[in-house]
Order: sequence, then structure tokens, then C-alpha cells
Amino acid sequence: MDVTRLAAVDTTRAARVLSEVRSAALAGQRAPVAPRPVIGQSWERMLRRGVDPDRDVRSGLLSRAEVQRRRESSRLRHVLPVLREGLLSVADVAHHIMVVADEEGRVLWREGSAPVLRKADGLGFEIGADWREDVVGTNGVGTPAVTRQPVQVFASEHFVRSHAAWTCAGAPLTDPRDGRLIGVVDVSGPLETMHPATLAWVDSVAKLAEARLREMHLESLERLRAVAAPVLARTSGRALVVDRHGWTAAVTGMPYTRRLALPGSVSPGMRWLPALGRCSLEPLAGGWLVRAADEPVARDATRIVLDLRGPRRWSVEVSGDAGSWTRELSPRHAELLYLLAVHRAGRSAAGLAQDVFGDPARTVTVRAEMSRVRRYLGSLLDHRPYRFAENAEVDVLLPDDPRDLLPHSTAPALSGRRTGAAEP
Repeated sequence: MDVTRLAAVDTTRAARVLSEVRSAALAGQRAPVAPRPVIGQSWERMLRRGVDPDRDVRSGLLSRAEVQRRRESSRLRHVLPVLREGLLSVADVAHHIMVVADEEGRVLWREGSAPVLRKADGLGFEIGADWREDVVGTNGVGTPAVTRQPVQVFASEHFVRSHAAWTCAGAPLTDPRDGRLIGVVDVSGPLETMHPATLAWVDSVAKLAEARLREMHLESLERLRAVAAPVLARTSGRALVVDRHGWTAAVTGMPYTRRLALPGSVSPGMRWLPALGRCSLEPLAGGWLVRAADEPVARDATRIVLDLRGPRRWSVEVSGDAGSWTRELSPRHAELLYLLAVHRAGRSAAGLAQDVFGDPARTVTVRAEMSRVRRYLGSLLDHRPYRFAENAEVDVLLPDDPRDLLPHSTAPALSGRRTGAAEP
């Protein structure tokens, strides 16, 4: 039974069915219908983390000053006009509100129908409130942040009972420069405002917002290119100018590479980069001038630490005699590197496609992603088959509970690992 479609026809009946499903699931009994997978998995996370389904948790609100500080430092501020134009006019008429939260689940903006805003106040859905999933249970802000996909939460699909008179549809917003989660946009309202098309609408507007961020990034690279041109004209040898995230504006003396992996904390001076070896980094307005030394890329013994402990953020740290650096990973790259850590002998493109998509024919997608990974791991990652270099010591930091491993992932190979497979 598709309860969300039933809700469009008979809200009361759908809410009653979901209440029965939730009660049975929390009691460990057989439900009349199974919860949707994204909801059932969220409920399992809440039970493991001890969230009380009968307690309405109200976190301490951020101060006005802290809310303002976060607003001014967040890239979300750049896409507010897009979100408002795409969502607010319809939301107000349909008795919804638009909520924009940062990557930590803190509500930074909230606009829309005045009566619905007052109802939201009664739920603690206020400016500065913490709506992470492990704080207030399954919801349209916290759950999309964990799953990295659009999620609609209707009635008793909310884990906490006091939210059962509410309906939410949220979509994650990511930074196109590095794939990092920067926030969630959500449209919420009373139960009777639910419509199955709401989620697609919210997701479409979220994608428009991300497209605007991509445009801004390209514009910033054009500005940096103008700065780079006279600098590179005076530079001999291999050099390139990149922005603060490693995206290339211009190169000289070497093939063009779209992006250069930079350390998590960049400072002027000599640094070791996997793709180029020893380099000197000099600050420019909006980026860095990177000069490659005339020596081969080092392949000394290296330690690679893949940190997958968090529910929303993952990283790879590389260290060796030449120095160390850390890079935050996108959801897809976290999946791929974990699978290569598990299979130290290597995986073919078809094997990874089977692992990630359940379809060995999707090799084009896998090769494209692995090409991006090799841009920052360089000689530490071999291919044919894809594998970590033999001289690399690879450690993987996993969550205490294997069921919390990369909760966003729908990869068949990851699903099996969550059920209790041993660490690599």
C-alpha cells in the first residue's frame, strides 16, 4: 500500500494506518503494512540511539547573535532568493511554511503561512532550533541530512508522537564544489495539507538552488583566471592556479587537470600533494599559486585512514614522510573507498558497479567517479583493477554499530555489511 498516495485521497484513513504501523513497529510486532524503507530505516536508527518516541524534546535555541553569525557564514544565504521564488508563493496558499536549516540541522530561516508558523512554534520548530534526526526523531529536516536524499515524512511516520499531526517534505542541499552537505530545505504544514507531489516540487527547487551555486562557482573561477594570467606568464616550470577548494583556474607547463586535491588546512610554503609531489603554495586573491618541484611523485610508505564513523561527514587522511593532509569525502567517494579498503586485492569497474548499483553494466559511472578519486589520491590508488597501492597501509574507522555505516547508502554491498560483517 502506498500510504502517501492514499493520504492524497483520504488523509484520515492514511494517518490511522500509519499510526497502527508505527505502534506495531515500536512494540516489535507485525505491522498491518510495512513502513516505507526510508522511514523504517530511520525508525531503526532512532531505536538504537535511544530517542524517546513519546517525549517531545525541545533543544535549546541558538541565540539571535549565533543565528545571525551562521546566516552570514553559510552559503545557503546565496540561494535564499531561489528557494523563496520557487517555494513561498505556493507554500503560503497551500498553508505550508518553508524552513531552511544548516548542515547541523539548526533552523536558520522560516517563512510562509502565518497560522502555520504559529502551529510550528507549538512543536518547537522555531528559528535556532535543533532538528537533527537523533535529537527530534524522523523528520523532514534531519532525515534528509542523514540519507542525503529527498524525504517526505507524513503523520505517524514521524518517530516522535507529538509530530504526528504534521507533514514534511525536505531535500538536502550540497555544495557543488566539494559535495559537502550545506543544509536542508523543507516544506511543512498540518496533516491535511499533505500532497504526494510536494516532495518532487521541493526537490526540483533544491536542484535549482544547487545550480545557482554552480553558476557562482564558475563566475569565481573566471575572476581568479583573470588574476592568474599575468602571474603564470612570469612563471617557468609546472604551475597552476587553483581556488581555495582546489578547482583549477589556469595552468602552465603541464596538462590541464580539473581539480587538485589540497590539504584540509592550507598554508603557504612547501607541501606534498599526491598528484604532483612536493609543491610550493603561494596565496593569491581567491586562491593559490601551486608550483610543482622538479622531482618525481613520491611513493614512500604511506598511511591512509578512512574515517566513516560519522552519520553525515566522512574523510580520508593521508600521512607519510613527506607530510599529511585530510580531505572530506562525498557520499559516493566514501562508498567507493570503503569497498576498496574491504577488497584490498582490487575491484574491476564492473565489480564496483555491482557493489554500488547492483548492476555490473554501470561501468561508465564508476569509471567517472574513480577518475575523480584518483585526482586527489594520485599514485596511492592504482587501476586495472582499482585498488590501493601495495605500499599503502589502510585503516578504516567504523561506527560502533555496523548498522550506522554510511546510512545514506543504498549500495547492495553496504547493506550486507550493515548486518554485521567484520571490519576490513
